[in-house]
Amino acid sequence: MSDIGDWFRSIPAITRYWFAATVAVPLVGKLGLISPAYFFLWPEAFLYRFQACYLPWVILGFNYIIGGSVINELIGNLVGHLYFFLMFRYPMDLGGRNFLSTPQFLYRWLPSRRGGVSGFGVPPASMRRAADQNGGGGGRHNWGQGFRLGDQ
Repeated sequence: MSDIGDWFRSIPAITRYWFAATVAVPLVGKLGLISPAYFFLWPEAFLYRFQACYLPWVILGFNYIIGGSVINELIGNLVGHLYFFLMFRYPMDLGGRNFLSTPQFLYRWLPSRRGGVSGFGVPPASMRRAADQNGGGGGRHNWGQGFRLGDQ
């Protein structure tokens, strides 16, 4: 028995703790002391841990932890933010000119309307006509009278 103890103590510290955890964690889950679901998913951390706007930076951090190229992630974040600013923020919010536009060959290959489905950011024609009849959608909406739950 001392041979196993000597062998375990001879393992480097990080490897020793890693090995002990790989034995202890499944054992604790199998014995029912802690629900195995908590070993795989900590719901509060994954559902509420960060907001969607921080996702590129969280991915950058994970990539840094696993030893990936942080430069590629930074360049990707920079290009994504530059695209968003030049395509949406600058022309729409700041009243600047539109620097980027979708190439025409993409409209020929992938038309923005096919079988009643509109392209990105464009409401279907039936919805546009209904909005025009209701005053263009610039004022209050007519939501209707509604129904109480349980009424027939």
